[in-house]
Amino acid sequence: MRDEVYMRRCFQLAEAALGEVAPNPIVGAVLVHDDRIIGEGFHRKYGAAHAEVNAINAVKEADRPLIPYATMYVSLEPCAHFGKTPPCADLLVREHVKRVVIANRDPFPDVDGKGIGKLRTAGIEVTTGLLEEEGWWLNRRFFTFNTQQRPYIVLKWAQTANGIIGTPGERLLISNQFTNRLVHKWRSEEAAILVGKNTALEDNPRLDNRYWQGSAPVRILMDPALEVPDKAHIYNNAAPSIIINHQAERTVGNITWLKADASRPLATEVCRLLYEQNIQSVLVEGGAKTLTSFLEADLYDEVRIITNETLTVNQGIKAPVPGKLVHLDTQRMGSDTVTVFRRP
Repeated sequence: MRDEVYMRRCFQLAEAALGEVAPNPIVGAVLVHDDRIIGEGFHRKYGAAHAEVNAINAVKEADRPLIPYATMYVSLEPCAHFGKTPPCADLLVREHVKRVVIANRDPFPDVDGKGIGKLRTAGIEVTTGLLEEEGWWLNRRFFTFNTQQRPYIVLKWAQTANGIIGTPGERLLISNQFTNRLVHKWRSEEAAILVGKNTALEDNPRLDNRYWQGSAPVRILMDPALEVPDKAHIYNNAAPSIIINHQAERTVGNITWLKADASRPLATEVCRLLYEQNIQSVLVEGGAKTLTSFLEADLYDEVRIITNETLTVNQGIKAPVPGKLVHLDTQRMGSDTVTVFRRP
């Protein structure tokens, strides 16, 4: 079906902006006339022009008379409100686009059907729900953030062949050079990266994506008693940091301390506080206690496990044990196996 071909092109375009537009969704748009793409675009940066605008602007002057006879394919409902940019639904009405095909309705309250309504009121033929499940997965971070009022949570850890995640008092290097770079790619795709106090004290991680291109994530530290010294990497000026704790609330430079309610589970408070900070997604990298706290609170959406099939350790910290998961993908990268799951 040709409609599906063009919608999948929208998805492909949208993915190019992963990690660059949050808390906005990633969106691709393709304008087609007589089975020929005459314009296409995607939302490149937060606050910049939306996908539909870029698709219209990409139409060559010679093809502009074709716009009123063309179909606009877009992975998410065109916006209907003035935000950082004018409403895309109004643009499509002004350009007299003949037909609009949409994968997903936008759950954001200022849109949520209003864009579709504007188009239909103007006499534009609108088709919705094309490849809806694939579109949801593409924007799973945005949908989770807006429907569950919390960030999309990805739990990640590396383990030895016998299920050890670390050794007390020393840093255990598990991942190889290929999966190290994969992890940095994952970091570039999320709004934030989180570790617990023990990982910060023992490993002093940089929490950046220096082995991959793209924007650096916000660094999150769970440190209830503020035990991590300010000489740790997470306190440098390389990127913004948020310190979730039970004692202080202030901002100094690029560091923000947020005070959690000590009467509630810390993982629950992390989700509440980061939602209030407009953090759409979080990659939780450790340690075992922190990862387990999210599993026990049932606050996670994906689990990604890197297993070094050639490394065993006699004693150490055992990897978390997740409950029932749905397998998504497995790939071998040298000595490591990367397995990805989602929650049922």
